[in-house]
This record gives sequence, C-alpha cells and structure tokens, in this order.
Amino acid sequence: MPPLEPPAFEVHFGSCSRGSRPHRWLGAVVLVLSILVFTGCRPEPRADFVIHNGPEVETIDPQILTGQGDGRVAAALFEGLTRFDPKDAHAIPGLAESWELSPDGRHYTFHLRTNAVWSTGQPITAGDFVWSWNHAVLPETGADYAGFFFYVLHGQEWVTATNRSQLPPLGIRASDPFTVEVDLENPTPFFLELCAMRVMSVVPRFWIERYGDQWIRTDPVPCSGAYQLEYWRPNDRIRLRKNPRYWDAAHVQLKVVDMLPGDSASTAVNLFLTGAVDFIADKNSIPTELYDRLADDPRFRRFPYLGNYFIRFNTTRPPFQDPRVRRAMALVIDKRRLVERITRLGETPASGLVPPGVPNYSASPGVGQNALDAWHQGRNPEEQEKAYAAALEANAVEARELLRQAGYPDGKGFRSFSYMFNAGGGGGGKMHEQIGVEVQSMLKEKLGLQMELRPVEWKTYLSDMSRLNYDMIRGSWIGDYADPTTFLDCFTSGNGNNRTGWRNAVYDGWVAKAAATPDIDTRRKILRQAESLLVAEEMPIIPIYYYNGMMAFDPKKFGGIYPTLTDEHPISAIFQKP
Repeated sequence: MPPLEPPAFEVHFGSCSRGSRPHRWLGAVVLVLSILVFTGCRPEPRADFVIHNGPEVETIDPQILTGQGDGRVAAALFEGLTRFDPKDAHAIPGLAESWELSPDGRHYTFHLRTNAVWSTGQPITAGDFVWSWNHAVLPETGADYAGFFFYVLHGQEWVTATNRSQLPPLGIRASDPFTVEVDLENPTPFFLELCAMRVMSVVPRFWIERYGDQWIRTDPVPCSGAYQLEYWRPNDRIRLRKNPRYWDAAHVQLKVVDMLPGDSASTAVNLFLTGAVDFIADKNSIPTELYDRLADDPRFRRFPYLGNYFIRFNTTRPPFQDPRVRRAMALVIDKRRLVERITRLGETPASGLVPPGVPNYSASPGVGQNALDAWHQGRNPEEQEKAYAAALEANAVEARELLRQAGYPDGKGFRSFSYMFNAGGGGGGKMHEQIGVEVQSMLKEKLGLQMELRPVEWKTYLSDMSRLNYDMIRGSWIGDYADPTTFLDCFTSGNGNNRTGWRNAVYDGWVAKAAATPDIDTRRKILRQAESLLVAEEMPIIPIYYYNGMMAFDPKKFGGIYPTLTDEHPISAIFQKP
C-alpha cells in the first residue's frame, strides 16, 4: 500500500511551551525534531514504545476512571491481586502470588508477594488492599465501577447506602500483613478477573490521606504496577518509565513508553505509517474509509472482541420515560445499513446486548430481531433483500402504532430532541456522526421525528452522560470478563455505568438471582430473562452492532501483543524484537 500523505502541522518558533498547542499538531512534531533543535528546544530521546491512546486522558486514578484510554494508562501504573494474561486475558497472579478458594466458592485467601513495594519504596501490605477496597465503595469516591464490589459480601450495601453507620464491614480483611481474605455474597466464577480490574487495584493510602483527590497530580505518584509516571503533559503525552521496584521488573522489557492523545484518526494513522507511533490500540483511531484498503496490510489486525455499540435513552426525560416511545424508535433503525455503509469492519448487527463469544450463553433476541432473521432466510440475495425489506416495513407499521398509543400520531406533538456523541477528527468521532446522521434520517422518514445532532468533545461527553444531561446518546461497552454479567450488570439500578436513569426492580431481581444460582443452565435462563426485559420490553438502550476490533503494530518489530476478547494488551508484556 502506498504511504498516506503525512499530516499537516504547525511549529511556532521561539518557545518551548508544551501546553498551548492543540494535541493534533503536537503528535506530529516528532516528525520534525531537526527543526526544533534550531529553535532552542532540546528534543527528548524517543520512547522505546509510543502508543496512540485516543482522546485526552481524564484521570489516571484507577478508582474513578471510565475511559478506555485512561484505563490503559492506569493498568500500567497500578496492579491488583491479579492481572490479565496478555495472550487470552484470563486472570494470573499479580500482587498476590497465590490463593485458595473454599469448597463452597465463597471465600478466597490471597497471599501477597513479600517483595511487593510501592515505586516510592514503602511495602504493599494486606492492609493497603483492605483500605483501597473500602475507599472504592464509598459514594463520595465516585467510582462508576463500584458495582464490581457487589460480588463482595456487603459490597452492594456499602455502594448504595445513604446511612452507613450501621452497616456490617465489607467482606475483605487482613489476617496478617501479607494475607488478604475475601468473602463473597455468592460463588463468582469470574471473581479473579474482577480482581484484575482497575477499580480493584491497590492505591496508596498514605498518599491519598495526605493529598486528597489531588494525589495523582503530585510528584512522584506512588505506583504499584510495572511502570511509574514520569510526567503527564496534557495535550502532549503521558510518559511512563519502568518501575525498578516492581516485583516482576526483570521481565519488563520496555523502559520508556509514551502515550499520545489525539482525536484525529487520520493523524494517528499517518503517525504510525511514518514511524512516530508504534501502536494504535483503538479501532476508533483508524479511519473507517481506510478499512478496506488496510485489509491486506499485516500491520493492521482485525479481531472479534466482547463489545457492543448501542444508543442510550435518558429515561428520566419526557417523552423517553415511555417504553412505547423507546421501542418505536428501536423498530425503525436499520442496523444492517449502518454496518454495511459506515462501520465496514465486518460487524454483526445486534438486537441483544451480550456479544457472541461468551461461554455457555447466547444473547436474548431484542427488538428488530425479526428483520435480522429475515436477512438470512432467503435462498438467494434477491429473496433475502425482499424478506428484509418486508420485515423493516412491518416494524415501521408497528412503530407508528406505538407512537399513536403514546400520544404522538405520525410524530405530532413529539418535541425536537438531540442525539449526543463525542466528535473527533475522523475514525470513531466521524463514525459516530455518520451513524447519527443515518439514525436522524430513519426517525424522520419512518416516524416524522425531529432529531438534532449534538457533537461534543470527549470530556463533555463523559460529564453530560454521567449527569444525564442528554436526550439520546451513543454508547458502547467492552466486556471486562467473559460472562454475560459484565454487560447485564451495567443496567442494574445501583450501577454507576447505567447512565440511563432506568431503574427496574424485576430486572435487578433477576440479575441478583442469577448471581446466587450455581447451576449453569438455570443461571443462563435467568440471565436471558433479564436481557429480554432490557432489550425486548423496556428498551432503555438500542443495541446496534457487536464489535470487531482493529489494532496496528509492526509484528516484525514488536511482540507480546495478542488479540483478546476483552481487548486487553498489557504494556508490561510487550517487547522489541531484535
């Protein structure tokens, strides 16, 4: 494939300031180091490995982060009892070198490594884990992923209670300085994978109590992972340096790693093709219009993973409190059209939430499944198209009737509303906009509804979604472990990742019942009931498609990077090839 045109950039002479230029230009400055020498700025040595990390990081605090790029940084800096195997993302020993599980599956005993210390030299003890987990479940901490602690004994009570004075202790304790004991509400087969998640990492109590919520902005930041923070320059880069005190430092090969921010997919690809970036970890940083052109390039790898793209409703705002309205809108969205015209990475249109690949589970069919079934039933392409078109028309008829029942015949009286998405320079941002334009057209054509597009920057997107400051918003979820609950738990009433305002006691009860059910077949049936309520009856979300991923790196230069179902690629496992 011929090289793409390098990105345009600007260089301002006479200043070495790094905080004033937009990051889309700063990433390209590495291409003109010789120019910078003449301006009086001394260029830093290139990192051993440079990652294009997507939108600017919001926080590196593992307990409160939400973005995938934020998590990528935090995973290098902080570790939990377990960590992810780079080849298949199952849990392997982390700060705990071993553990035992009781016969009833509800009690773990973790044995910490006696050589585990913070990057600042203090020992990491069982008491640090007890404090960290108790800190994560406090509402004032603001951990959106605090729902992971629901599996720990009394965890849900701590996360959701308004009065904590009479609560029993969280089910974690230190029986000695190097032994952590954890009690679970119920047997949880994926609990070791949960222990590898960012929110369950150990954090430095001695530092947080000294500096409060500004602890991550101090120098040095005490780290427990394979890397330590050398500096964080917003709109420029985050530089990580190998942590010499890390318990497994002998096997960490990359000494210096840079994480570059950027919203422009075209810039990301050009930086990669010109050698300024070694790894593009997020498919949203690769322009969709290049997918076909890159198909035969061994540096750009496609792979399936546990992800779902969907649309959220704010169910606290009229008219979206009415499930008839939500169902009507879901019925007229042509998901096949979206994946064929826009995403173009071989994605599968979705009516359910849980993606393929989860063991012992298949998604419960949701609204619009009839059209997807019709798509595959014809004997030849012409018959398939006819069957699919007929199913879409039948769905539109049902949708118009639902709107009439809700008080909006032919869309009359239905207020104008907005669809929010994070905008950017190509890649994911452009794709989100294109999907919004198509959905806007479908709702107008089939239901007579007026939807306005509301593109916002990444920080505003995250903030407004958390505060329910939207009508409809694009959403996605990447599974944290290979179990349907990693998706279904998100929409329970007390989960910080729900972000729809939807609360349903029946749904909560089914999810809780499944958690207490050890039999695999019975548990699967209960979870499918919950998923059916979510995607076929109540519809606080509209599933659009299941993800395929794409990442970019040169396999001749680097190893230790593998396609995994959860899209985890630990930096500590990556190495340069001779």
